[in-house]
Amino acid sequence: MAVSFIRVDDRMIHGQTCTRWALEYPCDGLIAVNDVAAKNPVLKAAYKSASGKKTFVWSLAEFKEKADKVLKSKDQYFLITKNPLDMKKILVDQGFQPGIKTVIIGPCNDRPGTTKLGNNQSITQEEAQALEDIMNAGYDVEFALLKEEAIGNWKKFRGQFGFH
Repeated sequence: MAVSFIRVDDRMIHGQTCTRWALEYPCDGLIAVNDVAAKNPVLKAAYKSASGKKTFVWSLAEFKEKADKVLKSKDQYFLITKNPLDMKKILVDQGFQPGIKTVIIGPCNDRPGTTKLGNNQSITQEEAQALEDIMNAGYDVEFALLKEEAIGNWKKFRGQFGFH
């Protein structure tokens, strides 16, 4: 299996993410999917140097093109997007089947129009819809900055956004 861990993190890649989560999940490299970062050489370089692991920064279109190659790889990758909307595009709209069924929601900054679920974990109604769609596609959606700081499954919070 080539994807060992799926995460939404608005910082995408930084050392703590990789070091800490790699203790629970095997990881040879990272695949960060974000259209803005993929087109920005400075951001791309910063992300590539942040983890000390093999790192790819791809647009959604590039990921779609390379998805089969990822699944056939002998290496194990963390799949990371900056927001729930991009993860929904990959898992639901593009129909990517990573072989694992848990999506970890990490930091999502407090922004105007968000509902705060936990420390540094705030989402908009649009992001809530994306998480609902991911859950309805058969995924467990867990909120955890770090494994030991989990605040619960999406099922615990979805009522706050009008889902039943």
